[in-house]
Amino acid sequence: MNARRLTLLALLVVVAASVVASLLLTLGARPDVVIGSKKFTESIILGEIARGLVLTTDHSAGHKEELGGTRILYSALRRGQIDLYPEYTGTILREILAPEGFSDIEQARAHLEERGIALSPTLGFNNTYAIAVNPDVARRLGLRTISDLSAHPDLKLGFNNEFMDRGDGWPALRRAYNLPHTDVRGMDHDLAYRAIDAGQIDVMDAYSTDAEIKDRGLVILEDDRGHFPAYDAVFLYRQDLDERAPEVIPLLESLGSAINEERMRALNERVKIGGQDESDVAAAFLFDRFDVAFRVEETPLARRILERTAEHIVLVAIPLALGLVVAIPLGIVAARRDRLGQGILGVFGIIQTIPSLALLALMIPIPGVLALLIPIPGLSAEDRPAIAALALYALLPLARGAHSGIKAIPPTIEESAEALGLTPAQRLLRIDLPLAGPAIMSGVKTAAVILIGFATLGALIGAGGYGQPIMTGIRLDSTAHILEGAIPAAGLAILAQALFETLERLVVPRGLRLKRAT
Repeated sequence: MNARRLTLLALLVVVAASVVASLLLTLGARPDVVIGSKKFTESIILGEIARGLVLTTDHSAGHKEELGGTRILYSALRRGQIDLYPEYTGTILREILAPEGFSDIEQARAHLEERGIALSPTLGFNNTYAIAVNPDVARRLGLRTISDLSAHPDLKLGFNNEFMDRGDGWPALRRAYNLPHTDVRGMDHDLAYRAIDAGQIDVMDAYSTDAEIKDRGLVILEDDRGHFPAYDAVFLYRQDLDERAPEVIPLLESLGSAINEERMRALNERVKIGGQDESDVAAAFLFDRFDVAFRVEETPLARRILERTAEHIVLVAIPLALGLVVAIPLGIVAARRDRLGQGILGVFGIIQTIPSLALLALMIPIPGVLALLIPIPGLSAEDRPAIAALALYALLPLARGAHSGIKAIPPTIEESAEALGLTPAQRLLRIDLPLAGPAIMSGVKTAAVILIGFATLGALIGAGGYGQPIMTGIRLDSTAHILEGAIPAAGLAILAQALFETLERLVVPRGLRLKRAT
C-alpha cells in the first residue's frame, strides 16, 4: 500500500461519510416544531399527544422518541434542538434545578423563564416514584412501608440507571431511610420488571402510573417519610415558540387537567400490555377528549430499515475516517520509537477499556468542543458525542494494525534500503507502507466491525441507527423490534467485511497478496 493509495482510501471514507450525512439531513428536514420524549412509554405517549395537537395547526411537527434521560432532554431543549418535551415537577425541582434548591414550582417557573423556557399547566396526574417489591417477598417478610426495608439488608435492589444517580434517587432515598443494602444494581427500567418477575431482584423503582405494577401484581411500599415529592406532569417548552408557532402554546395549555392518573395508567397499559402503538393510543385519546382526528401513517418496514441504515453508516463511517487520519500515523510512529510507542498504544488501550456508556456520557457535556473537532455541517448535538466516542474506540485497532505491519518488516529490508541511500520518507512511502498494507487493512476491517456493533449504543443518547429499534424492543418486550435492528446490524458488518476485502485487493500490491496467501 503506497502513501497515495492510503490517502485516497482515507479521503474516500471521509467523502462517503459526508455524502451519506448530507443525504440523511436532506431527507430529514427540521419540522416547524420538534418534540422530544424520554426513554419510557408514558413520555412517548405524551409526546405523541403533543404532536397530534401541533398537526391540527398549519405547522409541521416531528417527534424525537426515546431521546434519553432528563439531562439529555433538558440540554437539547436549552440548545434549541427540540422545542418541547414532557417533564415532571418533582424532576424539575430535585434534578434539573437541584443546585438552586427551590422548594416551590413557582420559584422554578420564574427561574426557567429567565432562561427562555416556559412551563405548561399540569396535565392532571402525579406520576411519582414508587418502590415496588416482588409480591412473594413482600408477603413473606411483611413489607408495607419503605422503612420496613431497613430490617432486611440482604434484599437485592435493582433501580433505573438514572435513578441511581438522581438528586431524588437512590443516594437520597438511602439517606432518608437509613437503608443498609449493598446489593444494589443499576439496570434498564423495562428489564428491571423482567428481573423482579424472575426473582433476580427483590425491589425496584417504579412510576406510579406504570401499567406493569398491576399486571405483575407488585406491592408498592408506602413512602412513610414522605421522601418523594409530587411529580405532576407538565410540558417544558421554549418561549420563542410563541413567535414561531403561537398557536401551539394554547393547545398545550388546553391539556391542563385533561389526564388523571387512572387515564394515564390506562393509556400506558394499552401500549405495554395491549401491544398498541403509541401514536394510535395518543390519537384515540385526542379524539375522545378533544374530538381531534389525528393519525400518523406507519412507516413501512423497508423505509425504516433504510433510514436506520443511513443513520448507522454515518455513525460508523465518520469515526472510521477520523480514526484513519489520526491512528495510522501514530501507529507508524509507535513502531519507529519503542518507548514512545508503548505510551501511544497504552493510552489507546486505556481508552478501549472505558465502558462505552461512560464514554458516551463523557462526550455529551462538550458540544462546543465537538463542533470544532468534527466540523461536518448539519450533524446534530446527539450525533457528535456518539461519533466522538466511536472515533476513540477505533484508535486502538487502527494503530495496532499499522504498528504490527511496520514491526513485521524484516530488518534486512530496512538495511538494504538504507544502503541504497533512500531517505526515511522514501523508505516509508516505497517500502514500509506497501509491506505493512495487509496488516493496516486488517486493522481497518477490525475497527469497522467493532464500530458497527458499538454504534447501536448511540441510540441511548438519541443518535439513531440500528440501536433505536433495539431499544424500543427492549422497552416493549418485542422480539420483532429487536430483530429489526439486530439483523440489519449483522448484515452491515458482513457487508463491511466484504467491502474492505475488496478495497484490500485494490490497495495492496498483488505480489504481497500472493505471498500472504502462500
